[in-house]
Amino acid sequence: MTFQITFVQNCKTRIMYIAYMQEGGLRVKNQIKEFILNLGADVCGVANVDRFSEAPAGFHPRDIFSDCKSIIVFGIALPKGLTMIEPRLIYGHFNYSTCPEVDWVALRAAKEIERISSGYAVPLPSDSPYEYWDAEKLEGRGLLSMKHAAVLAGLGTLGKNTLLLNEKHGNLLTLGIVLTELDLVSDSLAESICINGCNLCIENCPSKALDGRNANQAKCRLNTYGTNDRGFNTVNCNKCRVICPMRQGKNSH
Repeated sequence: MTFQITFVQNCKTRIMYIAYMQEGGLRVKNQIKEFILNLGADVCGVANVDRFSEAPAGFHPRDIFSDCKSIIVFGIALPKGLTMIEPRLIYGHFNYSTCPEVDWVALRAAKEIERISSGYAVPLPSDSPYEYWDAEKLEGRGLLSMKHAAVLAGLGTLGKNTLLLNEKHGNLLTLGIVLTELDLVSDSLAESICINGCNLCIENCPSKALDGRNANQAKCRLNTYGTNDRGFNTVNCNKCRVICPMRQGKNSH
């Protein structure tokens, strides 16, 4: 009888300890997310590293930071008005300029995580630099797939144009990531807002670079990026982004 009482008490103590740790972890997670949103991010989500079991070799969070336990993903949305104009200069300029802004948030978020905890945090560059480049296919890969990480962190799902689709901000998010050794609980996964049977992005791609699952980067890059006579970078095509009925989010109509 004494053994049974002791066993039950130990079980209750362990359950209370686990609940306490989970509550503390949730509090820290919410504190981090609130900090990132206050820095100017429009969305923020968390994925525990256990969700990345299907990441390709060399592109797993622990290939970058071996002690990583959680991946914090956030996004800054472009103004919706940029989907209403010709993309060549204005859209292209602000599409590029959001990347340094995202990097700024990631750096400060990493420093804040290290300030409030005993763990390390690693910010990742939003766009470049990266190592992987297939010259024949004109195919580059970031250090970590931002859009796939965003899906695992509950920020959206992928559309047929391979862009992240977020319920509130459509496909207009520029994404950033911070890796941390804090063991945080994953946020719930998002439901897809991609319209069943809609193939507008595939049918209207001038390069025929989309098949509904993948984008042929060689076909896309050659038609999308260029320079004008003055030497400024241009974006000559963003058709798959702006033709999407969900480009501005689910409730934009």
